[in-house]
Amino acid sequence: MKIINEERAQGSAEMILIFGGVIVIAIVAAVYYRTYLTGLGNEINTTDVENVTNSISNLKNLF
Repeated sequence: MKIINEERAQGSAEMILIFGGVIVIAIVAAVYYRTYLTGLGNEINTTDVENVTNSISNLKNLF
Protein backbone atom coordinates (compact mmCIF):
# COMPACT_ATOMS: atom_id res chain seq x y z
CA MET A 1 0.00 0.00 0.00
CA LYS A 2 2.98 2.32 0.29
CA ILE A 3 3.14 2.58 -3.52
CA ILE A 4 -0.39 4.05 -3.65
CA ASN A 5 0.56 6.77 -1.16
CA GLU A 6 3.63 7.70 -3.20
CA GLU A 7 1.62 8.07 -6.43
CA ARG A 8 -0.64 10.72 -4.98
CA ALA A 9 1.54 13.64 -6.11
CA GLN A 10 2.35 12.20 -9.51
CA GLY A 11 -0.08 14.51 -11.34
CA SER A 12 1.47 17.60 -9.79
CA ALA A 13 4.96 16.44 -10.62
CA GLU A 14 3.97 15.79 -14.24
CA MET A 15 2.44 19.27 -14.54
CA ILE A 16 5.61 20.84 -13.16
CA LEU A 17 7.67 18.92 -15.71
CA ILE A 18 5.37 19.99 -18.56
CA PHE A 19 5.51 23.67 -17.53
CA GLY A 20 9.28 23.44 -17.16
CA GLY A 21 9.57 21.97 -20.64
CA VAL A 22 7.44 24.74 -22.12
CA ILE A 23 9.57 27.37 -20.40
CA VAL A 24 12.79 25.79 -21.69
CA ILE A 25 11.40 25.69 -25.24
CA ALA A 26 10.36 29.36 -25.00
CA ILE A 27 13.81 30.39 -23.78
CA VAL A 28 15.55 28.43 -26.54
CA ALA A 29 13.26 30.00 -29.16
CA ALA A 30 13.91 33.50 -27.78
CA VAL A 31 17.67 32.97 -27.89
CA TYR A 32 17.47 31.52 -31.40
CA TYR A 33 15.39 34.43 -32.71
CA ARG A 34 17.25 37.08 -30.72
CA THR A 35 18.19 39.13 -33.77
CA TYR A 36 14.59 39.13 -34.96
CA LEU A 37 13.27 40.10 -31.53
CA THR A 38 15.75 42.97 -31.08
CA GLY A 39 14.97 44.37 -34.52
CA LEU A 40 11.24 44.73 -33.86
CA GLY A 41 11.57 48.31 -32.68
CA ASN A 42 13.54 49.45 -35.73
CA GLU A 43 10.83 48.88 -38.33
CA ILE A 44 10.08 52.60 -38.72
CA ASN A 45 13.11 54.22 -40.28
CA THR A 46 13.81 57.87 -41.10
CA THR A 47 12.60 57.51 -44.69
CA ASP A 48 9.14 56.51 -43.47
CA VAL A 49 9.04 59.47 -41.09
CA GLU A 50 10.12 61.86 -43.86
CA ASN A 51 7.43 60.49 -46.19
CA VAL A 52 4.72 61.05 -43.58
CA THR A 53 6.02 64.56 -42.84
CA ASN A 54 6.02 65.44 -46.54
CA SER A 55 2.50 64.07 -46.96
CA ILE A 56 1.26 66.22 -44.09
CA SER A 57 3.02 69.27 -45.52
CA ASN A 58 1.41 68.66 -48.91
CA LEU A 59 -2.01 68.53 -47.26
CA LYS A 60 -1.70 72.12 -46.04
CA ASN A 61 -1.38 73.25 -49.68
CA LEU A 62 -4.81 71.80 -50.40
CA PHE A 63 -6.58 73.94 -47.78
